[in-house]
Amino acid sequence: MPDLTDPVLKLAAELVAIDSRSFVSNLPVADRIERELGGFDLERLDYVDANGVAKRALVAHRGPKGGYALSGHMDTVPATGWESDPWAPLLDEAGLLHGLGSVDMKGQVAAAIVAAQQAPKDVPATLLITSDEETTKAGAARIAKDSALAKSLGLKGIIVAEPTSLAPVRGHRSHIAFMAIARGVQAHSSTGKGENANWKLLPFLAAMRGVFDRLRSDASLQDAEYDPPFSDFNLVLDNHGTALNVTVAKATAHIKFRYSAKVDPTPVVEAVRAAAKDAGLDLQEQWEGRPPELPADHPLVAFGVKLSGKPPRTAPYGTDASELQALAPCLVLGPGDVGLAHTPRECVRAAELVEAVPLFGRVLAAGAG
Repeated sequence: MPDLTDPVLKLAAELVAIDSRSFVSNLPVADRIERELGGFDLERLDYVDANGVAKRALVAHRGPKGGYALSGHMDTVPATGWESDPWAPLLDEAGLLHGLGSVDMKGQVAAAIVAAQQAPKDVPATLLITSDEETTKAGAARIAKDSALAKSLGLKGIIVAEPTSLAPVRGHRSHIAFMAIARGVQAHSSTGKGENANWKLLPFLAAMRGVFDRLRSDASLQDAEYDPPFSDFNLVLDNHGTALNVTVAKATAHIKFRYSAKVDPTPVVEAVRAAAKDAGLDLQEQWEGRPPELPADHPLVAFGVKLSGKPPRTAPYGTDASELQALAPCLVLGPGDVGLAHTPRECVRAAELVEAVPLFGRVLAAGAG
């Protein structure tokens, strides 16, 4: 059974041990990764996110130009529900590496790095290592827009190494994030002098329930090539810590709407905008890049099928491919079960990470010549 002395598992465990949730700075984990990239041309893309937090995306390359890039992200979701220490990596007797980010996707980042390190010097080896994938895709967008190194390489394609159980994912949904804000007046609720923002939010929420129901029933807004065929329209409410005996001064409705390449998002966007206007709410929107989707007969898809021995499919979630496709065609392909991501039991089979290193090596070797 593999143990933590194996290079990819050792690096994966060290990355898991560094807190890089999307709302904290990822500079510590970026610094750790940079120490693995001696001998590579390295480009740091530094920025400050909307909350003033310092972030960094990395582009690394060694060897001739061209070839394929391996991509992964450094950030993780919050540690919601964990009963054990999320940053204490553990390899159990069943061969599972536990820890926040183990499967999504520090294990895959480690496998990509080790594969690039082991690639012969005459093989082009490129790494696109991003930040904020779990929130805004800002790191990938920064690479696609601003990376002089990535743009100079003439990449043939990009393997986004998210956990797909090594099934090639040729297309996935992208999202539009809506934030509707209602404002009231804060006061002790017993005085009758306050104004509760939640009441202003209710008409908007009722309209959004109508949009949700339409997405589940209107075939013109669905895509039969995806499972499920209907789009995600997820609602999260926030009263910003208001106590039960205080009128709510600010109530926020966050909605994530995911749609595939064949779905026109316009009816949904127009419905959200109209409902917010009718309710007198402020509305903010954050759009990812267009949904990436390669045809089933695309050469990169055929390459993924040959590598994995599995048929191509689509996925209902999103990845950095929505932004990185501006550089080169993207295929999502990596070890691990995405069903274990975003849970307080996150883990990845260690053997899969070890086996991913030579597979990623074959990806890089195919780009030579």
